[in-house]
Amino acid sequence: MGAVQDLAGKVVLYTGAAGGLGLQTTLKLMERGATVVAVDNDPAKVAALEQAAGSVGCGRLVVSTADLSDLESFRASLRLRLAEVGGFDVVINNAAIYPSRAFEDYTVEDHQSVQRINVDAAIVAVQEALQGMRAKRFGRIINISSITVSGEWANLSPYVASKAALIGLTRAWAREFGPYGVTVNAIAPGAFPTDAEAIHPDPEGYVKHVLDSQAVKRRGHVGDIAHAIAFFAADEAGFITGQTLHVNGGWVMS
Repeated sequence: MGAVQDLAGKVVLYTGAAGGLGLQTTLKLMERGATVVAVDNDPAKVAALEQAAGSVGCGRLVVSTADLSDLESFRASLRLRLAEVGGFDVVINNAAIYPSRAFEDYTVEDHQSVQRINVDAAIVAVQEALQGMRAKRFGRIINISSITVSGEWANLSPYVASKAALIGLTRAWAREFGPYGVTVNAIAPGAFPTDAEAIHPDPEGYVKHVLDSQAVKRRGHVGDIAHAIAFFAADEAGFITGQTLHVNGGWVMS
């Protein structure tokens, strides 16, 4: 049996596409036939993504090194890509920054910088994609939230606020865009072994805490997120909208 090609002909805009959860998901989407416009400005990670994508054999990778902290530049880059690929069928808002320190040590500007990349850039992406989705009467918007919204983690208040905002936008957009055949859902990953774990001072203790907290006694792997994203992106998910899917091994249940 050949590889599933359920995203053949679809164009995916994916921010943070070369990161810890992004790279394998990008490859998964390409394996399913999609053209992935991968937005990431980490040169080493982009190089690794381009190298890995060369062996996929289907789909197409288009790299954009836009700086999401510069919203107008990001918007301009999206318009160039839109002219190139003809529209975005799927938008995955994944890019994020995650500073960690006590609440009183954050400035208002710190909060704003996290909000700009984690939320405002997502708004720009959806604004630029929506007209084409409405014209096609099809669209999939997938916002990557976080298990941290459950409230168990300290010292991440700007990040948690931004990820909670994405859940709110998921519900608001789902209601507003549904009449045009556009679904909007969120995925809240649990504790995955990515670069984000470097903020923890005791890695071994943290891993033990993760496994003790989860119902499933293994670490999450990027394939778990890739399958969830591919599910929401597919035609068959067209009657699911406004939902948050928790992919965390049963750490948080709702």
